[in-house]
Amino acid sequence: MRIDPKEISTPDLHAQLLGCIGPRPIAWASTVDEQGKSNLAPYSFFNVFSTNPPTLILSPAKPRDLQLKHTLLNAMATKEIVINIVSFDVVEQMSLSSTAYAKGVNEFVKAGVTAVDSEKVKPPRVGESIAAFECKVKEVVHLGDDAGAGNLIICEIVLAHIKDEVLGDDGKPDPYKTDLVGRMGGDWYCRANGEAIFKLPKPNRNLGIGVDQIPAAIRNSTVLTGNNLGRLGNIEKIPENDRIFAFSETSEIREIKTRFINDKESLEYHLHELAQRYLVDDDLESAWLTLLQTID
Repeated sequence: MRIDPKEISTPDLHAQLLGCIGPRPIAWASTVDEQGKSNLAPYSFFNVFSTNPPTLILSPAKPRDLQLKHTLLNAMATKEIVINIVSFDVVEQMSLSSTAYAKGVNEFVKAGVTAVDSEKVKPPRVGESIAAFECKVKEVVHLGDDAGAGNLIICEIVLAHIKDEVLGDDGKPDPYKTDLVGRMGGDWYCRANGEAIFKLPKPNRNLGIGVDQIPAAIRNSTVLTGNNLGRLGNIEKIPENDRIFAFSETSEIREIKTRFINDKESLEYHLHELAQRYLVDDDLESAWLTLLQTID
């Protein structure tokens, strides 16, 4: 499919964009109006954009009737907002709070969540959220006048609250405990839990050799995937001959070599399969040592 944004309706473009760009974190934004009445609403046009100063941006888009969202109006009027983080435990209550209630209706009450007094700003935070960020609104950037146009609320965090029960032994949020939820397209969400969470070492921890430096016999493997090659390319140095030879004496390598001694194609296939299993187990060196058994 090829899409020119000028040749498609806004709702259709919205569906295509949100179906591809995700999962998106959800800002469950609490604000108060000039009379002090609370409002609570979720927005998935949201992320963190700076650590120093700590900056979050969310973007309430203009609806079809062009009426500005209560969150936006309140943020512009009071210059304060609290961004509450959505975990699976509160996803249904978060969704309920997205209902277009009339101005002045308290979504904390409608959604059945606890309004906890903030310390540095007037809007309350959601007591059930795993984390909440009290913010000052630094700037609001209006991207357009028509339906679908975003309004970037640029917020500086002045105080953060993170529940102790979601912290790991290192004092940082543990992804297996935070149980975060992400927004997809349409009615779809995803849950960052269980097998959906995986660990990937950052390339900037070392200078990887790159896929282009992987020997062609490995790079053109019929077994290894692009992801596998990406991981192999993250090694700083290809293992040397003495390590390759020592690894050839392991029982599993000897068994495969003995079984396929006269069938080079099958030998390569089974060694590549074994290397792939090592990669799944996050054992990059053993994967390389296995693959190099097939290189003359």
